Amino acid sequence: MANSDSIGLFKKFQLFIISIGPGLFIIGYNIGTGSVTSMASTGAEYGMALTIPLIISCICTYILIVVFGKYTIVTGDTVIHSYKKHFGKAVGLFVLIALIFTEAVGSVGVMAIVTQVTQEWTRPLTASGNGIDPIYSTIGFGALLYTLLWNGKQKFFEKVLAIFVGIMGLSFIVTMFMVIPDPSQVLTGIVSGMPNESGAFLLVASMVGTTMGAVIYVVRSVLIKGKGWNLEHLKYEKRDAKVSAIIMFVLSISVMAAAAGTMYQEGIKVDNAIDMVKLLEPFAGRFAISIFVGGILAAGLSSLFPHIMLAPMLLADYKGENPDFTSTTNRLISLGIILLSFLVPILGGRPVFIMIISQVFIAVITPVVILLMLILMNREELVGKHKLSKMKNILVSLILIFSLVMAVFGIIGIFGI
Repeated sequence: MANSDSIGLFKKFQLFIISIGPGLFIIGYNIGTGSVTSMASTGAEYGMALTIPLIISCICTYILIVVFGKYTIVTGDTVIHSYKKHFGKAVGLFVLIALIFTEAVGSVGVMAIVTQVTQEWTRPLTASGNGIDPIYSTIGFGALLYTLLWNGKQKFFEKVLAIFVGIMGLSFIVTMFMVIPDPSQVLTGIVSGMPNESGAFLLVASMVGTTMGAVIYVVRSVLIKGKGWNLEHLKYEKRDAKVSAIIMFVLSISVMAAAAGTMYQEGIKVDNAIDMVKLLEPFAGRFAISIFVGGILAAGLSSLFPHIMLAPMLLADYKGENPDFTSTTNRLISLGIILLSFLVPILGGRPVFIMIISQVFIAVITPVVILLMLILMNREELVGKHKLSKMKNILVSLILIFSLVMAVFGIIGIFGI
């Protein structure tokens, strides 16, 4: 009897995972090394003072996920295809190129950080003390991801992302509880207020860029169409959005709190994930660091996997088609994205700066994508009775303004205005 109950629970869990497939994609994509870098830097530099912007960005993300998803369910059209259809080919092409560019740049930074963290963590395990060369680990991770992508089926991708997200979530949450000496000191930092300096502006813009990036709304519409969701599935769409937004917040705040409870208390700053790996060890020990590194690697792979899928998905969106990952063209495109990730290991560079710049660039593109959707969701001839209510119009308009402010923050942070 107990065994049958266990099987029943497992099947229910499987059905739940399947029902939040698009959400898993968003979590996997969003909580990558860029997010870890932003949250670690934020926690070490400002403690928990930037928690409120994080909460706001997660709430805004939830609202926008629901709006964009509902549009696709009601009309049957994906986002970029709709922009091309209703605003002209030039607008659709602009959004397509902008998103592919930011994702290509982002994939370079993600792989660079993953391989550098791997090298740092493996130094004590190698005879030379130099750790695994980034070129070798890039080959290994790239081959793994490309092999997983070769399957070409959305349900399989969702299962892969569920594994990556599960490992990442468990690692970050466990690490947080292992390293925080006094939770009350961490919590008091939440009410300290937003620091008035360019560095804080850049981190906030980067944080919003990774949690509120336009690409997640665009790609999610492709995933929803691929799952065949219709008006009967609106409740699943809302649940999917809610789960993804909550998990994004929990994982982000875990990394921020781990840095705030240790390095911020000691006045130690963190410029990248490698610094956090180095500097956390005296506080937490090798075992806790190994758990944290496992989380970073899972975060990196869960982010890279969607990255190499994005160009084919966005192109399919532009054409109004379902993506076929088994086609020769799409396999070559995905291979090209993986080959781009060799740039930093071979030529050198600053992967963290690349990541932050790409995230800020996403924050600049996001207001355009939101504005266009706001217009479409108010066209009764397109969405009928599902046209945005006055309250939702106000909320989405406020989010649009918030995204514009974040874009300005990003520019201020980059140029130190």
